[in-house]
Amino acid sequence: MSQLIEMPGEAKLKSLKSLTQVVYILYALSYFTGVTSIVGIIINNIKQEEVAGTWLESHFRWQMRTFWYGLLWAVIGALTVFIVVGFAVLFANFCWIIYRIVKGWLNLNENKPMTF
Repeated sequence: MSQLIEMPGEAKLKSLKSLTQVVYILYALSYFTGVTSIVGIIINNIKQEEVAGTWLESHFRWQMRTFWYGLLWAVIGALTVFIVVGFAVLFANFCWIIYRIVKGWLNLNENKPMTF
């Protein structure tokens, strides 16, 4: 029979911060691999309850919004690429996602929550 070992508050928070950083890395790597952001959003959803009530909750919300809005605009851009405006939409989406990854990562490294 396995037992759950509860980590002390500070160790748990440090572990969750590392996990949050991994998700930012996965989102950034998705520009090269194409699929790592899917792993990132799965991690966000699985661990969402564990970060609830901590300053990391705002990072998870930031990451999840980055994924879903980025996906929405990628689909819109892809569907409108044949009328040329899609290229502008895709480029703007690319810049917006990079901005959100960098801003989130910088705030995470400074132990700051994300503000909306």
